[in-house]
Amino acid sequence: MMAENRTYQQQVGARGEKLAADYLRQQGYKILETNYHSRYGEIDLVAEGDQCVIFVEVKARTNDRFGLPEASVTPAKLEKIYDTALLWLQDHPDQPDDWRVDVISILLDKTLQPRDIHHFIDID
Repeated sequence: MMAENRTYQQQVGARGEKLAADYLRQQGYKILETNYHSRYGEIDLVAEGDQCVIFVEVKARTNDRFGLPEASVTPAKLEKIYDTALLWLQDHPDQPDDWRVDVISILLDKTLQPRDIHHFIDID
């Protein structure tokens, strides 16, 4: 999909996912997959580091008027992420047994440049 055809929210989301993937690579993680879809939902990034598979939910916003980005990861959203993660693991039996769910929260300025990136490790 061309950038011009995306809504502003889609552009913010795509920019956030790219920044999160770049951030994880800089931290030594390997990106295994992006935008994995299942019947339960989507996982933004699947990464690997320290013999552990990491399922990453990325939340990006341009302001905190409606709260910080990470606040939108509700228990119901987490349950969908866990269900989707289990399906991904079933489909990839060659991956390490250890896994966790992380959230990367990104605040962007109006030009979609990062103002703040927070990595929440092993949320539940």
